[in-house]
Amino acid sequence: MGHRRSWRQLTVWLHVLSSAGWMAQAMALCVMLTTGLVTDDPAVRTAATTMSLATDGRLLGPMADVSAFTGIMLAAATPWGFFRHWWVLVKFAVTIVQLYAGIFLLSPQLQASAATGPVPVQVVATALMASAIAFQAWLSIAKPWGPVGRRRRGGTGPAWVFVAAVLGGALDLGLGLVLGHPMPLLSIVLIVVVLARRRTWSAPAAGSRTAAGEPG
Repeated sequence: MGHRRSWRQLTVWLHVLSSAGWMAQAMALCVMLTTGLVTDDPAVRTAATTMSLATDGRLLGPMADVSAFTGIMLAAATPWGFFRHWWVLVKFAVTIVQLYAGIFLLSPQLQASAATGPVPVQVVATALMASAIAFQAWLSIAKPWGPVGRRRRGGTGPAWVFVAAVLGGALDLGLGLVLGHPMPLLSIVLIVVVLARRRTWSAPAAGSRTAAGEPG
C-alpha cells in the first residue's frame, strides 16, 4: 500500500509540474509573439516567431502531452473517475479542446508564419491557453459543483499503473525534448492498457480511507 501511495504521489507531482510548465510556456509564447507583433524590426519579428515555434515543439507540446497523460491516468486509476464529478469532467473537456487547438491550429500557424512574423490570433490563442490552464488549476483546488448523478465509486489501480504513469510520462517528455516535437508513444499505449483494465479494480470498502490522488 505504501509503495502504491508513493508512486501515486509522484504521478500527482509530475502532473502538477507538467501543467505548470505548460502554462509557463504558453505565457512565454504570448510574450514572444506580442513582441514580434508590435516591433518594426523585421529581424526581431522573424526571430520572435522562430523562437516561438521552437518553444512550442520542444517544451510546450511535450509538457501539454505529459500533463494530459498524467491527468487521464489519475482519473482512470483512482476513485475520482472521469464522470463522477463535474469539475473533473470540465477539466477533461478543457484539456481535450486545448490539445486539439494546439496540435491542429496553433502549431501549423506558427510554422506557416515562421518567415513572416506572428499574427494577432496567435497572441490571443496563447493567452487563452494560459488562462484555461489557470482555470483548471482553480478547479483542482476548489472542486466546485456537485457529483454527476449517482455513479458507483471506482477502485484504485495497482502500483504498476502509477509507476508506468511516472516513467512513461518522463520518457515521453525526454523524447519530445530531443526530437523537437511531442511524441507520446508510451502515453497512448499506457492509456489504452489502463482503460482496458480499470474495470477489474474493486472499489474500496465502505469507511476505508483511500487517498484518491488528483485527476487532471
